[in-house]
Formats: sequence, structure tokens, C-alpha cells
Amino acid sequence: MGQNERRICFAIRNNRHYAGADGLRDFDLLTLVSSLLHYGGRRRMEKIGVIGAGSWGTALAILLNENGNDVTLWSHRAEEAAKVQKDREISKLPGIHIPESIAVTADLAETVRGKKVLVLVVPSKAVRETAEKMREFVEPGAVIVSAVKGIEEGTLFTMTDIIEEVIPQAETAALSGPSHAEEVARLLPTACVIGAHTEETARFLQKLFMSAVFRVYISADMLGIELGGALKNVIALAAGIADGMGYGDNAKAALITRGIVEIARLGMKMGGRLETFSGLTGIGDLIVTCASMHSRNRRAGILMGQGKTMEEAMQEVNMVVEGVYSAKAAMELAKKYDTELPIIEQVNQILFEGKDPKEAVSNLMLRDSNTENSLIPWPGQRN
Repeated sequence: MGQNERRICFAIRNNRHYAGADGLRDFDLLTLVSSLLHYGGRRRMEKIGVIGAGSWGTALAILLNENGNDVTLWSHRAEEAAKVQKDREISKLPGIHIPESIAVTADLAETVRGKKVLVLVVPSKAVRETAEKMREFVEPGAVIVSAVKGIEEGTLFTMTDIIEEVIPQAETAALSGPSHAEEVARLLPTACVIGAHTEETARFLQKLFMSAVFRVYISADMLGIELGGALKNVIALAAGIADGMGYGDNAKAALITRGIVEIARLGMKMGGRLETFSGLTGIGDLIVTCASMHSRNRRAGILMGQGKTMEEAMQEVNMVVEGVYSAKAAMELAKKYDTELPIIEQVNQILFEGKDPKEAVSNLMLRDSNTENSLIPWPGQRN
């Protein structure tokens, strides 16, 4: 079977979840197939290693494979790699078939050696350790794309900061945006942003990832992209807690809008751009994370709002809840840059000090009265 025919079969198989007996209703499969063929004939195949076989790593491996690339997917557990290699499915993406053309392995050297592009998709707390293990196998000039959303405690490094420190021979880039793995793996329309240090690298990666169902924009603001992706997870915990307590849409809207204010306030002090926080990797990612049940951070927050402890919530979600790890780092950054983050501060107190969520909400609602935006002058005042 040729590459084009394989793409068509994959699109049909993995989108049956969204189809009724009479065919696809919400997804125009004919448009998808014709676009896949259109894009598929215009790109050069690259050898790509995807480091991390969780739901997001697997979804990106499927996307890159469907774009015509030679993809190797790495799992840190040998038994898991063998099972996926055999069954062609992971439990976190039920019903999604992993194409046979994707090699699945627990051999890190095999995954990394000779690859021009590496996509790092492990939990944020494992990025440094994984990068150290990868270092000796990474070719000079290889591009490592971080698809991890987090901030390292202690150093307060972004994920690309860590990679650049540990693997100096590589270029780095960041991929972020509103992109649930469950939808990307089914080739449902998604838009993201790739940030890089040079336009040349950004455009190279844009062509690599972009398809009829995965639109990619590029940006020079890597810092803003990574901060938005990390900090929105903390706000999503707050949104979930509010849902778990039975609060309504008004509260959710307030958390989202005031949450992006906090993210932008800190991010701009650190050197990020307001335009980034107003875009896909800022407000876009925040909306999808706060509103969707695909969001592990929101689900964990709901459980905490219903009375479960942080540990109980994380165990029940059974996936990495990045917001928990980013919350402490966010408060360290707030102190370093002398920035008020009232929502993130209350989330920290709930997570690590056992504060009652009802008390946290009361503290937020009864804060000193203020203007919504101090940069907007009253008539007669100078800006």
C-alpha cells in the first residue's frame, strides 16, 4: 500500500469515533483526504525521533508519520514499548491505531542517533534527566523541539533553557497551543505555534508539522510561548476547582480572563510579548484547558473542588498533572519579578498548604477593590 492510500485508510479508521452509521457528520472526510494528499506530495521526508510515548508524544508521532516522515517513538519502559509495538494502541488514546510504519522502542540511542529532528514529549520533571541521557547521541546541529509545558523548580528554567544547557550542540524550538492529544491523534483540526531562535528553523519545522488538519504558525517569542503553556495549567486547576464546587459559567469566565492577565503580567516582566499571551499559546491554550474534559489539569481541579486531596486527585486522573509542578515555580517567579498573581497564589495554598477552596474563593472575591486595567486613563487624566 502506498503512502497516499495509507493516509486515506488512517483518516477513515481513526475518525469513525466521530461518525454515525450514515457517515461522518461533523468532519468532512473528503476534504481531509484530498488535503492530506495535497500536502503529502509537497514535503521531504525527515527521520524524526519522538522522545516520550504518552498520549501527546504518540499523537505527535502519528501526525508526523502521516505527514510522510520516518518516525521512531521512544518509551522509557521496555515492556510498554514491546506492548505498543505489538498492539499498536496505548491505553490513554483508546480506539486510536498507531500505524505500523512508526517504530516503537525503548532504545534511546536508536531513537536519537542520526535524527535531524527530535521531539521531546516527557513530563516536565523528567526533561533534565532525559536530556542528560540523550546528550551523547544527539548530532551537532540537530533540532530538538520541546512539546513540554512546564517550568523547572529551583532553576526556574523553561524547558528549552534546560535542553540548551544540557545539550549545547543542538538547536531548540518550542511547540505549543490549544492541542488535546485525543483530537490531534484523530486528525481533527488544530492550530499551534512553533517558536525558535531563527526564522529559518521555525519555517523548516512549520513545513514539517503542518498539514490539512494541523495548522502551524511561527513566532520569535519562545519565552512567551513557553510561559503561556506552563502557567495556563495552574489557572486550569483553579477553573476545575470552581467546577468541582458547583460554581457556574460566570466564575469560569472570570478565572479565564483574570488568569490570562496574571500570565501576561508575569510573562511581560520576564520579557515575553503581550501579542503572544493574546494568541494561541496564551488565551487560546488557556480556554481549551479550562473548558475541556480532555484537560487533565481541569479534571484534577474538579476532584479537589469536590473534596479530594491533591494526591488523591492526581492518582485518580492517572496522568501527569503539570499544573501541580508549575504552581510552585510560578510563585517563585512572582517573587523574583515582584509580580502579583492572586489566583496562582491561592492555587498554591490549596495544593500545598491544605487551604479550603471555599476560603480561597472568598479571599479572591474580597481582595481590595481595583480598576480592571490601570493603563486606561479616566477623562482628563494623562495616560
